[in-house]
Amino acid sequence: MAPSKNPCAHKDGFQVDVSDHAAEAGFTRPNLAARKAAATPSGRIGQFRGITPIPEEETTLAYTFPGPLVLPDDALAIDPKDPPQSLRSWTHEKMRNPFTNARKIIYVAAPPSIPDDLAFMRKWATPATGSAKDCALQPPKTQDIISYLSAFYDPITVKAYPGTVAFTSWDSPGSKPASKKTPPKMIGLQVGEDGITGVRVRPAPDGAFAGQLNLSDILDAAIEALPSDAYSLMLVTDQDLYEDDEDDFCCGRAYGSSRIAVVSSARYHPALDEGVIDRDHMWPASHCVKYVREMAGEEMWADGAPWKRIPLGVRRKEAKKFEETPLGAALGAVIAAPAPGGDLYGLWFSRVARTASHELGHCLCLAHCSYYACVMQSTAGIAEDTRQPPYLCLVCLTKASRALMDVTPGVGETELQVRRYRALQEFCEGWMGVGMFAGYHAWLGKRIEALDGPV
Repeated sequence: MAPSKNPCAHKDGFQVDVSDHAAEAGFTRPNLAARKAAATPSGRIGQFRGITPIPEEETTLAYTFPGPLVLPDDALAIDPKDPPQSLRSWTHEKMRNPFTNARKIIYVAAPPSIPDDLAFMRKWATPATGSAKDCALQPPKTQDIISYLSAFYDPITVKAYPGTVAFTSWDSPGSKPASKKTPPKMIGLQVGEDGITGVRVRPAPDGAFAGQLNLSDILDAAIEALPSDAYSLMLVTDQDLYEDDEDDFCCGRAYGSSRIAVVSSARYHPALDEGVIDRDHMWPASHCVKYVREMAGEEMWADGAPWKRIPLGVRRKEAKKFEETPLGAALGAVIAAPAPGGDLYGLWFSRVARTASHELGHCLCLAHCSYYACVMQSTAGIAEDTRQPPYLCLVCLTKASRALMDVTPGVGETELQVRRYRALQEFCEGWMGVGMFAGYHAWLGKRIEALDGPV
């Protein structure tokens, strides 16, 4: 959806449950009792409060962890029967790899270096229609990604992969060298010190990039290079990715049981936003009820009186109550932050950071989530991606906390969650000019207050 000519003020209320389109698509969200039970080891609701303390009442909970939007062409609208994963299912998953004292480091590999004989590949990191200004914008730095992941998965150590990561020519001796006009069908990729893996190459079907790399081949290279002390290894690429011949593109993929992942920054380039992403309605403003109803093709006030007809005193009282919730605080922080176009690097980085945390979540055996709006939701496109939150929902947070507690003896679940939230909030403080991080910082503050009391 293209951005509107007149910026939305987000004053018509917020969507905290699925849109009406969810029913049309055949998606039924688990009810509150089922969602609470999903966060218990037994799958029974009676244990819920003893396992993950939730001080909010149901209404406040909805403004902390709202439901997935399920708009037309969203992943859950396309595959509404995709089953969610409860804590009990996660605990009993045979493919899950626990953290151990021998394997508790997350490695992040920087984008592969490009030799001079493959210099044309450097152009593949820039949209084919990009302007000179677009080309000057540098992709997110690996160290920035590492810093974010260090906070997101605190207290796990996240560090740069120390081995070689480089593209090489795959051409046989005497073959015609590739060029910008005639890209090769294969590129070599070296990850680590032993061996080179062939990576299939093709032009992007939509013409957005001159070349795309096959992510399955990249992950094959990563499997062979997993360090002995690694819990997981994530490769970052500047080039666009695809998975199979029917695939248009892919921003990331993880082979969770193999503990490897790959993330591409290419499709998150701000130069590709026009006509695709409504920057006024990226998270948390994606829950703006006016926007949701427009996207779902609903009548704006089909189920009640217009907001403007509600008495002013009531409107002010409700607005004040909303501002005090995590979602309301996040929206207020985003509105107060500079416009997204003011820091294009930060905007680009925020998108890559969110996807990186999602793909590593799969390495922890976290499946796609449909209980709440969550960073572990599946996504069917870039627009949906930017509408999703950076946080783990209640169910996924409980699973991740249990995974992290394997190597943090003596630390309770709530204590670990607060520690992790504080680490994330500290990280966000360095990026308050970026909407997603400003909103996340405010949301985190409310969560810390709910779990640990006011500062």
